[in-house]
Amino acid sequence: MDRQIDTIFVDLGDTFRVIRKDEAYMTAAKTRIAELLGVETDPVAFYRDVIEPRYDKYREWALHFYCEAPVKELWIRWLAYDFPRERVEAAADEMTYAYRKTKGERVVTDGGVETVKELYRRGYTLAIVSDLVGTEEVDEWLDHDGLRPYFKSVQQSSVCLIRKPHPAIYYYALAETGSDPQRTCYVGDNLNRDIVGAKAAGLGMTVGVQYPGKKPQEVTDENRPDVFISHFSQLLDLFPPLK
Repeated sequence: MDRQIDTIFVDLGDTFRVIRKDEAYMTAAKTRIAELLGVETDPVAFYRDVIEPRYDKYREWALHFYCEAPVKELWIRWLAYDFPRERVEAAADEMTYAYRKTKGERVVTDGGVETVKELYRRGYTLAIVSDLVGTEEVDEWLDHDGLRPYFKSVQQSSVCLIRKPHPAIYYYALAETGSDPQRTCYVGDNLNRDIVGAKAAGLGMTVGVQYPGKKPQEVTDENRPDVFISHFSQLLDLFPPLK
């Protein structure tokens, strides 16, 4: 283990935050999308038959070009191109947040808050580097949970418009934190995006997250992290207090 690490970048989805399934919560989000678009048919069926297939096409495009579309463009071009443009533009931010909620409620993983606070206390510079759609959710969550002071940089693909594994999103975080790449570690669950991207950006260490119950990923020379963890709090075993 490289004891010279002094900066830790973390992923959000299935790393620092996990999804808690709640059918009522998810159905309410699908209903809200339909309401905002003025859809009068069954909102669950509309989401299943219209929004999801269109989002799949968008995601294929986004993954191919390692980018994220601006929120309004996402809805105007891919998800609701056959609805009145003014209506779509006015509701784009709220619909994007609602789309995220259709997958379930996102909560910090067990021990996540305590681990972040302890790493911060131990002297590490912390940052978030995450792929997600929408520009309001993360800011709202950080403020609501009182976690913003612990992260020196928050890079979201929906804001910088670049997705992992493109190294540029890591470079933005490095620039904002003022960190040395070789003294920086990335923690993420998706080997082919998180780990490959971190290596491409020249980060000095990578940690792969494999929580119990998650399907194992194929490990290759390209996407192999330096170490795997099965609980977020295990980061405290890897990173002792800085001198």
